[in-house]
Amino acid sequence: MATRPVFFPTEKGPHLVRERHFDFRWSSGFAEVQKKKNVRALHDAAHREGIDDLLEISSKSDEELGRKLSAFSLKVDVDGKMLPLESVYQGAKVFRESGAFPEIMGFAPREAKRFIREHARGDLVRFHVSGKDFPLSPKNAFYDWLYIRSLVAHSDWIRRKVSYGGFTDIEFNPSKQVNCQARAFAEFLSLQRRSTLERAADDFEYFASLLSPV
Repeated sequence: MATRPVFFPTEKGPHLVRERHFDFRWSSGFAEVQKKKNVRALHDAAHREGIDDLLEISSKSDEELGRKLSAFSLKVDVDGKMLPLESVYQGAKVFRESGAFPEIMGFAPREAKRFIREHARGDLVRFHVSGKDFPLSPKNAFYDWLYIRSLVAHSDWIRRKVSYGGFTDIEFNPSKQVNCQARAFAEFLSLQRRSTLERAADDFEYFASLLSPV
């Protein structure tokens, strides 16, 4: 058995996102078919609790929209260049001993992640991009901020086309990871509905102040 969250955007209140956790039978293995089984099992568990209209946001989603909203598919503007979101996140990391590797921001996402695994030395101390430093806390703030910035240009299309009530990311294990694209997208929708999206995308400190502890 496994437990995974479903994230729901909110329109008011102190929290941008509401989450519920569901237990389901986990199909072990790394094959895509196994991961798709787990997506269906999670969604079925939510359905039994009366929750429908869920979208899986990952490269394993059955829906094209869910795959397009994966951090591996999105690009973010860095100094006038559209670069892969995941690669920007990896390239912005600054390590105590090895420093940063901004050159990998132009790499394919999987290559950027592999490069960091092989070359990073020392603790992660901050993020740095476009001449600015960004803190490690709140833990998910920088990743989520990049994700939201990558979607701002598509805000009107998302407002018209996205009608799902909740979002999942089967690749996200809350006991081992912090960053989650499903939660980041729910935050995007919440900010949009509260008419604070543009301010949050422009002002990291303001966005970070809105986040709940992870």
